[in-house]
Amino acid sequence: MANFLSEKGANPGRSGHRLAQEAERTIEGTRNLLSVFLGVESPERIIFTLNCTDALNIAIHGIVREGSHVVTTALEHNSVTRVLNELKDRKSIEVSVVSPDEEGYIKEEEFKKNIRKDTSLLILNHASNVTGSLQPVGEIAETARKKGIPLLIDAAQSAGAVKIDLKSSGIAFCALPGHKGLLGPTGTGALYVAEGIGVDTFRQGGSGTDSSSPRQPAKFPFHLEAGTPNTVGIAALTEGVKYVMENFESIREKEKEIVSFFLEEFKKIPGLRIYGPKAQENRVGVISINLDGWSPDDLGAVLDENFNIAVRTGLHCAPGAHRCLGTFPEGTVRVSCGPFNSVSQAESLVGALKEMTE
Repeated sequence: MANFLSEKGANPGRSGHRLAQEAERTIEGTRNLLSVFLGVESPERIIFTLNCTDALNIAIHGIVREGSHVVTTALEHNSVTRVLNELKDRKSIEVSVVSPDEEGYIKEEEFKKNIRKDTSLLILNHASNVTGSLQPVGEIAETARKKGIPLLIDAAQSAGAVKIDLKSSGIAFCALPGHKGLLGPTGTGALYVAEGIGVDTFRQGGSGTDSSSPRQPAKFPFHLEAGTPNTVGIAALTEGVKYVMENFESIREKEKEIVSFFLEEFKKIPGLRIYGPKAQENRVGVISINLDGWSPDDLGAVLDENFNIAVRTGLHCAPGAHRCLGTFPEGTVRVSCGPFNSVSQAESLVGALKEMTE
């Protein structure tokens, strides 16, 4: 980021001078890299956004029409549920919500039975930010293709953690953040829009191209990108994506090792409850727990203040998931691991929890 600001810190595509051209090349380089990483043939179908929430808003507002029907799940983040609730009032849409099974998985047949003739969009959280359950995207994408209904995937927890091949899956939309599994800075994100999908523009403004037109250009990516982008953040995202691509297998194996360790050791702690899948398979590096006699907030505070261990507590912006788990309104303690965590750190957390039960 410092290198970009000192050497290329101009407004991309807005001028013909060298700095502006180099800034534009930086953006297009990241777009091309993401397209390779995600299995996308046309890089221009990758839209840069403010974050995953922004990407989800662009897709949902752009595709859902007045009076139509949407199928989603009880596991969704507020960046989906609040948008749909807004559209219930604004566009009189109807929403069907599919509940997960006891381990947090969404069954394809449950999704299928809620589809109607007026269904305009299917929305699926690829991996739950509460239970860590990794959903059967391939099966649901196949159903979406057969029905001719676009499928929007929220890949906030899965991008960079598991393989996502958008070309072979037939997914219509994929929203992802830059600051999580892709190891970029906050304020970055992307939305993939499959070819042939008509999306209304969510915002209008400068595009650095076709300035004479009174309307937002129809050409991608400019159709959905308006205004000056977070070029310095996108430059840094490049380095994160490169690192993930070069180290993907080792990142995934380390996550599996830590999650497996947690699942095994947590079982040995009296009064500790684990939510979501019981096995490591089909799970990302997110585990929700509660400890008898402790509220999630108190448990998180003691772990932070006494043991220097950072966890997230509460509802995790997904109240529907907690209603399904029976943990609403207090929520859970969420333990997450990433590429730079270690088993020794996991051991420290297990030791702290054991000490708190003595």
